Amino acid sequence: MTTDQNQPVGEDTPTFTEALEELEQILQRIEGEETDIDALAAELKRAAELLDLARNKLRRAEVEVTQIVESLDGAEGETEGLEEREGEEDEPLDEADGEQDDIPF
Repeated sequence: MTTDQNQPVGEDTPTFTEALEELEQILQRIEGEETDIDALAAELKRAAELLDLARNKLRRAEVEVTQIVESLDGAEGETEGLEEREGEEDEPLDEADGEQDDIPF
């Protein structure tokens, strides 16, 4: 069985999904006793690298999502202010004079 366990994380970095899949494979080999004691340290080192990579990707995604939500909240605030101003323009100006328009509807 050929694995990429010796591949440095910096070169051709796996996606989050690929990292999780490789972690699952490592876990299965360790639990299934497919890994001999000599290769165990290398497997554990690769698992630690993949865990670190996955955590970093999750943190970056969390920051991006937070920034997007904050920008949407800011845009809603601007829209609410615009809606308030538009609502003010829709009020009839002649009500104070007591005049009514001759519009049948």
